[in-house]
Amino acid sequence: MRNPLQDEGSAFRLVFLTIGALALIVIGSAISTWLGIGVLAGLIVLGSWAVWTGRREQPSRQRLKETGERSRILVVANETVEGEELLAEIRRLVAGRSADIHVVCPALNSKLRHWTSDEDGARVAAQARLDRSLVRLRAAGFVASGEVGDADPVLAVEDALRVFGADEIVLATHPAGRSHWLERGVVDAVRQRFVVPVTHVVVDLEQKR
Repeated sequence: MRNPLQDEGSAFRLVFLTIGALALIVIGSAISTWLGIGVLAGLIVLGSWAVWTGRREQPSRQRLKETGERSRILVVANETVEGEELLAEIRRLVAGRSADIHVVCPALNSKLRHWTSDEDGARVAAQARLDRSLVRLRAAGFVASGEVGDADPVLAVEDALRVFGADEIVLATHPAGRSHWLERGVVDAVRQRFVVPVTHVVVDLEQKR
């Protein structure tokens, strides 16, 4: 199952379904307390079934490989977007299959510049890193697109999933001790918030230098 808020249409449908469910509970409770409880229990069972079915429908790497379907991989990285480890991991995940790669490069910014809404420099730097990454991916034979994302990587993932239905998310970070994303628990937050499988790649740029 992909992010249920992947596009505006899905978001509106979710809102209407939620309102409808609440209306059914209110009407049932007005008629009888037990009827209201029964309606609530029925909706919980129905929702659980929908979530379970959605999880079962999530395309696995093995099924994509067997059916020859194109993989759709969402890559989220900032300074690590040009790392050799990231490119190697993408090659491993694709494993010779056709794939569409969408790269999101969050705009890094200081807290002061963020609060003063001065993000121009951060976006320019992120765009430059993104452009170089796309050149490398295309040179490696991938169909690659990209965008500069929100400074918050979790929000950047959410925004990207609305327009790019990914089968897998790849998050690239610096090693522990040098990664703000790891300190903030970004990898765990993305895994908990989205059903799409997440692969974490550590890129050690200092070692490369």
